[in-house]
Amino acid sequence: MHEFFSTCPKGLEPLLQQEVVSLGGEFQRETVGGVWFLASLAVSYRVCLWSRIANKVYLPLAVKPVTTAEQLYEVVADIPWEDHINPSGSLWIDFRGTNKYLRDTQFGALKAKDALVDRIRSRFGERPSVAKQNPDLTLSLRLAKGQLTVLLDLCGESLHRRGYRMEQGAAPLKENLAAGILYRCEWPALAKQGAPLLDPMCGSGTLLIEAALMAADIAPGLQRSSFAFERWLNHQNDIWLELREEAFARVDKNKIGEIRGYDIHRGVLDAAEHNIEDAGLAGYVRVSAKPVNEFKKPTHRDIGCGLIVTNPPYGERLGDVQALTTLYSDLGRSLREEFVGWQAGVFTGNPDLGKFMGLRSHKKYKLFNGSLPAELLLFNVQPEQFVNAPPPEAILTRPSDPYKVTEGARMVMNRLQKNLKQLSKWVKANNIECYRLYDADMPEYSAAVDLYGEYIHIQEYQAPKSVDEKRAAERFHDLVAAVKQVLQPDLDKISIKQRRRNKGKQQYERAEQASHRTLVMREGDAQLEVNLWDYLDTGLFLDHRPVRKLIAEQALNKKFLNLFCYTATASVQAALGGARETVSVDMSHTYLEWAKRNFAKNNLRSNKHRFEQADCIEWLQRCREGFDLILLDPPTFSNSKRMQGVLDIQRDHPALIKRCMELLTADGLLIFSNNLRSFKLDNTLAEAYKVVDYHEQSIDPDFKRNQKIHQCWLLQHKR
Repeated sequence: MHEFFSTCPKGLEPLLQQEVVSLGGEFQRETVGGVWFLASLAVSYRVCLWSRIANKVYLPLAVKPVTTAEQLYEVVADIPWEDHINPSGSLWIDFRGTNKYLRDTQFGALKAKDALVDRIRSRFGERPSVAKQNPDLTLSLRLAKGQLTVLLDLCGESLHRRGYRMEQGAAPLKENLAAGILYRCEWPALAKQGAPLLDPMCGSGTLLIEAALMAADIAPGLQRSSFAFERWLNHQNDIWLELREEAFARVDKNKIGEIRGYDIHRGVLDAAEHNIEDAGLAGYVRVSAKPVNEFKKPTHRDIGCGLIVTNPPYGERLGDVQALTTLYSDLGRSLREEFVGWQAGVFTGNPDLGKFMGLRSHKKYKLFNGSLPAELLLFNVQPEQFVNAPPPEAILTRPSDPYKVTEGARMVMNRLQKNLKQLSKWVKANNIECYRLYDADMPEYSAAVDLYGEYIHIQEYQAPKSVDEKRAAERFHDLVAAVKQVLQPDLDKISIKQRRRNKGKQQYERAEQASHRTLVMREGDAQLEVNLWDYLDTGLFLDHRPVRKLIAEQALNKKFLNLFCYTATASVQAALGGARETVSVDMSHTYLEWAKRNFAKNNLRSNKHRFEQADCIEWLQRCREGFDLILLDPPTFSNSKRMQGVLDIQRDHPALIKRCMELLTADGLLIFSNNLRSFKLDNTLAEAYKVVDYHEQSIDPDFKRNQKIHQCWLLQHKR
């Protein structure tokens, strides 16, 4: 018998304890996110293979007091590693925890590795190597409260990764959390009775697949390619093979009853179908497209009563809550009208939304979806549990609710309607698909509202420090409410990014949507990819529309250079305008891959279109090519670690422009732009080159309200 430690999602510890005991382990104690148990090696294998709740199973090798790096080395070196790994084997160490002497986890891992390999080398004359992928020995070292715990990882990759979920939606449940939800809904007992299971918002199908695996008695570890213990020196393969054969023999898919899922998004259902097939459950689990307000009991045969379980959107981000009251209300109405006698489980990070279902929950479990607190609401769908639900349009009783149409919201609504009317003729006449509707027109409601076809992108500007943040948030809430009232967007067609002070890289709150995805928008002859959800910017700077149009008009038979190219939308326009070559330079691999997708979407696959990942300043210095048309649109300031120095556009623009002009052909054109509001063009440039202020022509009607959105000049050589 050995002592083992198994981890799990927070809140599921009692379920893991029950599993371990049912699989033959002897429970010892529970801790946050895990349990300790006594078991034979065979039982530990069985837990790895059969636990639907566990993340990891560890075999502790040492628990000793450690303060300094020297003590760490001694504790690790004292373990008989020759019993665990061959001298020619490979290892990987995950080290967590710090103290005032061991302040870096990488240093801790390095020190532990040195101790291990030094011991092996002193005995055998050779040493194991380090390998992150499929090592022979996987170790987890934890330093906390003066104690170092050395754990042998029996699993390798987390046990929640069953091997079937190759595709997923925006915020999928982890497989073991889904299994925990099903346990709490008492699905195993219902499945034995042949009961059906339905999920009206199934996403990529995790709850459905986990339910089918339980019903068919399929061990969740059967589809995994390997476990870490299979490469451990003490691995007993005969026991393991016997356990696997026993698990295969238990599989009985004929026990799977009616399991169906529905979702309104066809794209996420495609992912669900792939996952179902990869899980070997095609034909046993079915999904189809259907909105929640059409959710009804299947009528192809009498399926009796069963379980409805779902993980609907939470509304944890600004922009979701009011629309989701309708979603939860529709779900509750369907349950009351179609599923009397059924059981239901609703897993949500916003239990207040459950009040709109018109059902009284008989039990609640507090769980966590990652780090997000959540609740599982359980319902007996019986008339005596029906309650009067507030109407969907009711306002949640929260002081910070953003959707009450206040007097301020009405003022913004009036301005939005006025702007729509003013821009409508220009939009229609120029076949504009993406444009700015509102740009802090009313300074106290400080945000930009952009339309991308049927989609809406709202981005809050930073409020001055003199403005109370709570008041700024209330005004932003008013603006969001106004946008919703005027434009009436669908839930999945709005992206809201709310600014927060002093948050560093997290100063913008990313909008949580039903499905993060890219869109393809038209600009002139170009098809361009945009992403309204996952980045601060969308991939298309709308204010530069006239500049891109100019480039398309000037590009015929020209060689075009796009510096600081971002997603290379200007390069696409140049190529479509007939440029014989384009070169797009940016430091970001992500943006250059995006740029390549933009070219592919326009069938621009010639090797005459190049993409250079480089520091633009350094690239310019070593460039020896000539160009007929150059776009120089640098950031205001950049101190990226990948740059040689620091870019300050006010200070550095003369040198940048001079170098670009050196690469520009005699009849060429340089377009220089930046968005520094206080920018002043160096007077000496007009002495050396022909300079034309192009600012007025570079501002379309949708940006006339914000004349300082950017500045733009055209430069040519003097004749």
